[in-house]
Amino acid sequence: MRTLVTYYSETGNTRKIAEAIHGEITGEKVILPFGELSTLDGYDLIFFGFPIMQFGAPRKVRMFLKAHAAGKNMALFVTHASWEEPGQEDFLAGWLGKCKAAAAEANLVGFFHCRGELSADAAERFLASEFEEVRQFGGMQPATVGHPSEEELETAREFARRMQ
Repeated sequence: MRTLVTYYSETGNTRKIAEAIHGEITGEKVILPFGELSTLDGYDLIFFGFPIMQFGAPRKVRMFLKAHAAGKNMALFVTHASWEEPGQEDFLAGWLGKCKAAAAEANLVGFFHCRGELSADAAERFLASEFEEVRQFGGMQPATVGHPSEEELETAREFARRMQ
């Protein structure tokens, strides 16, 4: 079986998950940053990772998946800096749903998500927003430090083993 692990990462969170997944895959495997990806052809299984940005999949990821994912066996992995407080689950569920929808034409065989660390620069921008929800999100930055954790990386490794 030929497996591709590809990822879009701006701060390194999604790259860490991609590397953990890649390390668990047996058989022929390739890992490529999204910017080096031109096609999804020639792979039996594709692990495709990206961060949640603007409450869903990044636009360039959505456009690529729309053009190339139809019929492909795909396991998505997503990082986010979402809070996990009681009552906030609906926000995250909606965002994750948008991520899955980006790969609607693929044969989605698995889905994994975990926290990533919100960068200090992004938190600063969010804290200056006119929108209360965005400011609140920026204020959660200290709680994201250290993510993805070793436990989350191990869960990603287990996800890779299950998907094979």
